[in-house]
Amino acid sequence: MRMGRPMRVLGLYNSKRGEFCKLVYAHRNSNGSSCVNGEPMNIILRVAGEAAPEGSDFRVIVPPDMKYETGDFLSVNFGMNPGETMLRIQPGSAISVVCPGFIGASARTEVLRPIRTGVLTVSDRGYAGERTDTAGPALEDLAAAIGAVAERRDIVPDEREIISRKLVEWADSDALELIMTTGGTGLSPRDVTPEALTDIGDRIAPGFGEVMRARSMYYTPRGYLGRGIAVTRGKTLIIAFPGSERAVRQCFEAIAPALRHGAEILSGRDAGCGGH
Repeated sequence: MRMGRPMRVLGLYNSKRGEFCKLVYAHRNSNGSSCVNGEPMNIILRVAGEAAPEGSDFRVIVPPDMKYETGDFLSVNFGMNPGETMLRIQPGSAISVVCPGFIGASARTEVLRPIRTGVLTVSDRGYAGERTDTAGPALEDLAAAIGAVAERRDIVPDEREIISRKLVEWADSDALELIMTTGGTGLSPRDVTPEALTDIGDRIAPGFGEVMRARSMYYTPRGYLGRGIAVTRGKTLIIAFPGSERAVRQCFEAIAPALRHGAEILSGRDAGCGGH
């Protein structure tokens, strides 16, 4: 999932102003356009020594031996927080901003292959069209921060067999590497998502549920009532999140630092759990 060794940004060039920069802030405006330091600009990726077309753009210059393809993610680790800035490479080497943040000359940069992901919302009311699902779309947005792309999304009722059947389809037939469910993890008689996961999982990965409950306890003393779990099926990691958007964001934040690495280990694309 990592496309070669980490490298360094060699330069940042603002062609509109005709100047090199040492540090910039890349983000999106309310219209979704890419911006650099508050100014709407097209951001493009260029390898050192490669000719760039004329025009007003902002260029992130990387080493000639950096290998990337359209759709790959570019993780820029400026400072102490890994993945602080996440970009995605578009056709023509254009860059879209996934997670805003700083890009500095000489910043550590890594190309990441997308993680094929599915997001499944479990909700009787959502399935019946009586409630708008906000937790599922939130999971899709959050997943992009680790370089995961939702290729499958669906809403199913709180029915154990239906949930299990959908998970098996996505893991086996579609060969997704990561599946995230939201909803059905409480103590209500209709909350059966954890049971559906254990029905089809090969192994339990207890750390995910433990960390999510610990983080939930920070926000509410009732946090330990959540039954979120994670299992593996073949090379697919399946994680059950709570049903509310707020709880989804809190729990994802807790497990995000190790989530991508866990998916890489399971898929066989990373050798082990040691440090990098």
